[in-house]
Amino acid sequence: MDLEKLYERFLQCRTVTTDSRNCPQGSLFIALKGESFNGNAFASKALEAGCSYAVIDEPEYAVEGDERYLLTDNSLHTLQALANYHRRKLQTPVIGITGTNGKTTTKELIAAVMSTQYNTLYTQGNLNNHIGVPLTLLRLTPEHQYAIIEMGASHSGEIKTLVHICEPDYGIITNVGKAHLEGFGSFEGVKNTKKELYDYLQSQGDRPIFIHHDNPYLQEMAQGLTHHTAYGESDRLFVHGYAENGPAFLTFHWGKAGEQAQYRIQTRLIGNYNLPNALAAITIGCYFGIPAEKINRALSEYTPANNRSQLKETGSNRLIIDAYNANPTSMMAALKNFSSIKATHKMLILGDMRELGADSIAEHQKIADYLPSCQADRIILVGEQFQSVRHNYPTCNNVEQLITVLQQDKPSGYTILLKGSNGIHLDRVIDYL
Repeated sequence: MDLEKLYERFLQCRTVTTDSRNCPQGSLFIALKGESFNGNAFASKALEAGCSYAVIDEPEYAVEGDERYLLTDNSLHTLQALANYHRRKLQTPVIGITGTNGKTTTKELIAAVMSTQYNTLYTQGNLNNHIGVPLTLLRLTPEHQYAIIEMGASHSGEIKTLVHICEPDYGIITNVGKAHLEGFGSFEGVKNTKKELYDYLQSQGDRPIFIHHDNPYLQEMAQGLTHHTAYGESDRLFVHGYAENGPAFLTFHWGKAGEQAQYRIQTRLIGNYNLPNALAAITIGCYFGIPAEKINRALSEYTPANNRSQLKETGSNRLIIDAYNANPTSMMAALKNFSSIKATHKMLILGDMRELGADSIAEHQKIADYLPSCQADRIILVGEQFQSVRHNYPTCNNVEQLITVLQQDKPSGYTILLKGSNGIHLDRVIDYL
């Protein structure tokens, strides 16, 4: 189907869905396919549920004479092309964000700051892939003044695909680390893929980036780009700051180059490793002219969710929940931060770090070797990878076995760190702690 004609249909609908179980009245259904489903088979159901049109790529699922079926060669490519077309039509300034660790938290903090002054669209949850990015862009309206688009990747070339869909005007890479090595092949593969955001910005006339100056990998990757707005610890940077030691919640001071004023913010984020994430949000807020008092209020009031850097008090224990994702970089940062927290009794529950490929055993061994320095009173490791390395800590095959252990010997009076890849499902044990 002609893209311009499809866009006219989209403007009539303004809401896009790919799930026949969620069809707002008058929406546009786009039939996507996966390993275990074929959205084309649900097109008729979507129309019955209230969709005005259904984009399909298999003609046998259309009803002859029913103009509500819109046939295309490839529904996914059409979704992406439609999103890019819409983005170009509206010309809303887009801030693209990617990185190995912290990109979702950083995106949320940037959104909290930007929303104090501007009508801001931003990625919801972790809808940051080849489907989530176009769906986010299709939520843009003329009223939006900025869009913050998060881009994730687990294989080489994925960021390149996403930047050509969203065409960012500004970019930020939070950091690079050892994650998804199974898909990237190596740490160099991680860097090259994240750098695809910088490459795009450079190809478009050297568009601005926001960069963590203290990260040598980012400095290396940004060579050739000249429009840097930097943040870090040095007071000569556009925004600088440092964290206080001791508190569980990140508490930090910040200032702006050339200005006398210094500010102190106590956040609701667990871990000083979140300092660069907060400084990134401050930097972008200052860049776009948001007053310090609005920035400070936004960051102090932001409450993390989705099992990322959360603190939860139960009737028995104090939980630090960081169980949405894990890789060697984020795991080590969480352990170092946990070591610095003052508590009478401390416990670690760590799950496998997934998708590390050939490096998996070596990286899990590094974590196991580091655990004695954490001075935890009790440690439980969960997953096949931790069972395959040398250590003397109790292990569980899976979260079900862990729940059984906790039911038999429930901890009480502990500060407990829960950290592991989302696929380990450590969030399921929260009710048993």
